[in-house]
Amino acid sequence: MDEDYQPQPSAAKKIGKQHNTLPLWGNEATMNLNPLILANIQGSSYFKVHLFKLKTYHEVVDEIYYQVKHMEPWERGSRKTSGQTGMCGGVRGVGAGGIVSTAYCLLYKLYTLRLTRKQVNGLLNHTDSPYIRALGFMYLRYTQPPADLYDWYEDYLQDEEEIDVKAGGGQVITVGQMVYQFLTKLDWFSTLFPRIPVPIQKQIEKKLEEYCRNNNVTTQQLGSARNTASNNMGANYDYDDASYDRRGAGAGSSRSRLPPANSGSYRDEHDDREHYSNSLQQRRREDSPSSTYHSSRDRDHHREKHKRKHKHRHHSRSRSRSKSRSERRKEVQYDKDRERDRNRTRDRDYERHGRDYDDRRYR
Repeated sequence: MDEDYQPQPSAAKKIGKQHNTLPLWGNEATMNLNPLILANIQGSSYFKVHLFKLKTYHEVVDEIYYQVKHMEPWERGSRKTSGQTGMCGGVRGVGAGGIVSTAYCLLYKLYTLRLTRKQVNGLLNHTDSPYIRALGFMYLRYTQPPADLYDWYEDYLQDEEEIDVKAGGGQVITVGQMVYQFLTKLDWFSTLFPRIPVPIQKQIEKKLEEYCRNNNVTTQQLGSARNTASNNMGANYDYDDASYDRRGAGAGSSRSRLPPANSGSYRDEHDDREHYSNSLQQRRREDSPSSTYHSSRDRDHHREKHKRKHKHRHHSRSRSRSKSRSERRKEVQYDKDRERDRNRTRDRDYERHGRDYDDRRYR
């Protein structure tokens, strides 16, 4: 069975104009996307109207830079599957759809452009935004033969650039951890990547083990996600010269958008929330009567005094509630009496008019 899946010489390492065209693997009509996601992409006004106007690779890259904020297939809070079960429960990408994310719309837009090898390398080595790079890796995961994936991803397994992949924020991982997850897992939030055949998956695992031995790292270190959202609100763009040389500025950069070394926002630089919270806690401790207690006897005395002070308040509330209930009963009885009197008047009028009608009829 292994012989049926023997990989061909990798196309990821080939260079030259004759090899600039990328092969497409799987279903070319759907890009191997989940049918529900694909239907929502093709039916969205963002894809049909706005992205239809973008005709070139560089225009799409600029749109990714300005619009993509996460890598989930659905926008936050747009997909409701809590009350559904079975095949409609959102399991494995099946269920009620929502608002498809900007990232997946632009991913499918890149597929319609039929990217070349040079353009994909430009996405992977882009220096302006980690989301541009992430869409490049995701494009490879959906469109390239499984045997070529490791050769594409090998150089980025220890990439330290951080990216927040969760809609709404809160799941910051490195590009290397994301690439490792693309190689080893099928699940990606609420959808699935194309399945990798078992023999090729075993070969990828062996190559990963060999990579770990050669670089003195473990597979846990490659795949462990570090949640740095609490101590680093913004992305860290402190690139050294070696990383710039590795990525290069060439094919991927549509224009220079390199962020400064300290790219924190004004709120990050002048965040006084911690100072205010500490001062508020200090004032509460000072105002609390428990801080003035010298013994447990004083504390018990204060509690008993507090109970006696508010005891009459509870009795007054109970009396007021009982009084209101009695008043409501009186009002209900009054309404019933009025309705009964009204019915009596109506019956009396009917009898009188009936007798008058009979007297006129037989007169």
